[in-house]
Amino acid sequence: MIQPRMTHQREIILQKLRSVTTHPTADEMYEMVRQHLPHISIATVYRNLEWLANNGYAQKIEVGGRQKRFDGTTQPHYHVRCLTCGRVDDVHIPVAPIAEGLKSRAEEYTGYVITGHSIEFTGYCSSCRHNKTKNGNAYP
Repeated sequence: MIQPRMTHQREIILQKLRSVTTHPTADEMYEMVRQHLPHISIATVYRNLEWLANNGYAQKIEVGGRQKRFDGTTQPHYHVRCLTCGRVDDVHIPVAPIAEGLKSRAEEYTGYVITGHSIEFTGYCSSCRHNKTKNGNAYP
């Protein structure tokens, strides 16, 4: 079977994805990519983002009930999501020591062979905290 190749469209999409740290949605990527490829369709952007994620060029971040986001950083790392605005940021803490302990325990408790995991931290970003404090409210 012939393996799909890295097309010009995929290269542009990946280049744009790696140029930001905002973990954009496919719709946001579409707006970014259209500046360089004005005739590209939203379906093409979706399909190519999926291809990039499935082939190890990007990560797909799927958080419960929200739009998928994409990350141009493929090294294992964690994310934090704002509960107010949905913003997603990287959490720069070592993954390996935590992951091995979790993997072993999960395999022990479930009988599964664990091939990966995802930990999502949640909280309130500085912008949302500032806006809420400015309006006289506070987070718990």
